[in-house]
Amino acid sequence: MSDARQLLGIKGASETSSTWKLRLQLMKPITWIPLLWGVVCGAAASGNYQWRLPDVIAAIACMIMSGPLLAGYTQTINDYYDREIDAINEPNRPIPSGAISLNQVKLQIWVLLLGGLGVAYLLDLWANHKTPSVFLLALGGSFVSYIYSAPPLKLKQNGWLGNYALGASYIALPWWAGQALFGQLTWATAALTLAYSLAGLGIAVINDFKSVEGDRELGLQSLPVAFGIKKASWISAGMIDVFQLAMVVVLIAIGQHLASVILILLIIPQMTMQDIWLLRDPLAFDVKYQASAQPFLIMGMLVTALAIGHSTLTQIL
Repeated sequence: MSDARQLLGIKGASETSSTWKLRLQLMKPITWIPLLWGVVCGAAASGNYQWRLPDVIAAIACMIMSGPLLAGYTQTINDYYDREIDAINEPNRPIPSGAISLNQVKLQIWVLLLGGLGVAYLLDLWANHKTPSVFLLALGGSFVSYIYSAPPLKLKQNGWLGNYALGASYIALPWWAGQALFGQLTWATAALTLAYSLAGLGIAVINDFKSVEGDRELGLQSLPVAFGIKKASWISAGMIDVFQLAMVVVLIAIGQHLASVILILLIIPQMTMQDIWLLRDPLAFDVKYQASAQPFLIMGMLVTALAIGHSTLTQIL
């Protein structure tokens, strides 16, 4: 399990001297999953995706851009700027342990960033976009990733702002990329996914529990530091549940009643897992909670996206 954790970039990983394994650990592949799924949701919400080879290849390329390349860039640059915090919380991470040099990390950051932007540009060419919407989304997302981790702004210093930036990056941005690639990103769906990202804020809080000691020592006001572990766990659960339930209301309002019922059925097990894991001991059970509850959340995202793709929201500019 420790070897698997090492490759996925999860806390409690085994140590390795392999440069490529270290680079993969910096990219945290476990974090790519929501972005890959976000692209799928965006393609579904476009209402124009077709199961033909060119569309499949374009979707896979968009996933590679969003996950391994740009999410990998985000995680690597975060580890670069968090090396002092990781020296306290996770001293066996590649950078604080000295297993990989800072120059190697900087090179990885640039390769992933330029690779992601390059793929975005090619996707705009494939889609015959007059305005390079996918490239602009990739560029904007990369900028948000930078200011999330890097001083002087370092959005993650503020628990609310930083976690919302993270939630939007993992839900809204890949959704927008998938929808812009295969259809038209409307203001209505953009606003809806930004609201959905508030559920992502709740998920982002879970990642802060493992870093409480280092965040407190270095003055970062994550929500667990600002409110304490217990209150932060309730804030996390509340954000996840309330804004998914808000999507249920939206689906009812646009006449997608079957989708609204399915979404409710997917929220119930999440609330159950919150009671079993998250609200009882988020420090001990954060990974178990995410592994058990997040599949239901991402399935709910797809249900919502498919409903939007069959609604009038795709025509509201």
